[in-house]
Amino acid sequence: MKKIVVVGGGAGGLELVTHLSKSLGKKGQAEIILVDRSRTHVWKPLLHEVAAGVIDKYSDGVDYRMHAVAHKYQFQLGNMRHLDRENRQVVLDPLYDDEGVIILPERNIDYDYLVLALGSVSNDFGTPGVIEHCYFLDSLVQAERFHKALLNQLLRINQSCVDKKELHVAIVGGGATGTELAAQLHHIANLARAYGMPEMSADRLKISIIEAGKRILPALPERIANSARGALTKLGIKVLEGTMVSKAQKEGFVTSEGELIEADMMVWSAGVKAPDFLVNMNIFETNKANQILVTPELKSTVDESIYVIGDCCGFQQQDGSWVPPRAQSAHQMATTAATNLINTFQNKPLKTYRYKDYGSLVHLSRYSTVGSLMGSLANSSMFIEGRLARIVYVSLYNMHQFAVHGRVRGFFTLLSRKVSNIVGPKLKLH
Repeated sequence: MKKIVVVGGGAGGLELVTHLSKSLGKKGQAEIILVDRSRTHVWKPLLHEVAAGVIDKYSDGVDYRMHAVAHKYQFQLGNMRHLDRENRQVVLDPLYDDEGVIILPERNIDYDYLVLALGSVSNDFGTPGVIEHCYFLDSLVQAERFHKALLNQLLRINQSCVDKKELHVAIVGGGATGTELAAQLHHIANLARAYGMPEMSADRLKISIIEAGKRILPALPERIANSARGALTKLGIKVLEGTMVSKAQKEGFVTSEGELIEADMMVWSAGVKAPDFLVNMNIFETNKANQILVTPELKSTVDESIYVIGDCCGFQQQDGSWVPPRAQSAHQMATTAATNLINTFQNKPLKTYRYKDYGSLVHLSRYSTVGSLMGSLANSSMFIEGRLARIVYVSLYNMHQFAVHGRVRGFFTLLSRKVSNIVGPKLKLH
């Protein structure tokens, strides 16, 4: 039996193995294997909510091993370190426990077809001090690390009720992650009053968003950016546009003008790139963002047995632009890759991938949701905000749940989440 190995269980990777297991796996035509370094999947657009503490991985995550059992595929916990194209093997790092004791040695997984869905990481552009002093939100582990540090800082500020100290948070990057995180932090600072921190409030939280470009949300229409800026400013969040950071240090960020923006907590969310090791392997053709170049069918340009989807996929469109690293892109690529793999087994022609922009939404916690619908499907985008935008934003998450779990299981998963949100705490304290 032929083996299809998918490395990376993000939005695209998890949806892909679900689709393949229902078709090729269920019919016994292929063995489906998913590899990921984490035990739990959380939809990446929600990682800033994990960081803020409004959701946790237990109620909103998907356990890979349990999902694999339910959908009849295999799950391998591990980190890909290398690719042996000659022998068609994925090489995984040894697996250690928290005390450094080895659990599993280095492993080689054979494949007939390989799908790389490794996602992206933050791009620090070589800025000095960023790695040493900043938090990133690329993975569940990083989001949980930030959340623990945030709880400690909230406790510190709450106890400093005599001198009324303030908590300063500086976020570099005015994209969706940076703006949404800022709004969520403002919300939980007020929420903390009801969870054993009576001296804490948003008045004692000072948030700065630092954007090097002319405006925040540079990838979205200007009207959305203007609306989001207005909502953030109304909350007292400082929005610094056209501000370049030259370095990060213990006290905060230093701008190109030499100004120090003081911060107790620093977050870096200024742009993304595919993991560096994809370039370091010297196997694939890549672009400036480390993305692997692909054919119109989403195959790598150097090996027809290797597909690439999601943020690590470099797909150049006819107008010369690159498909943006968004959840909707990963979802569409997963659908095309699944179709092409199934068609390969059935000796049918392959499909060409075409990116469709259905618009973008920015959810600013409980305060506002703004965005545009239709995208390239219409001559002009339709601007939406408020309740309608919130409903559409929630529906995107629901669609992901249905793609991962199926209609019935997805419905009950969403129902369980709804009940948990009603009866459970609004702020996670662990």
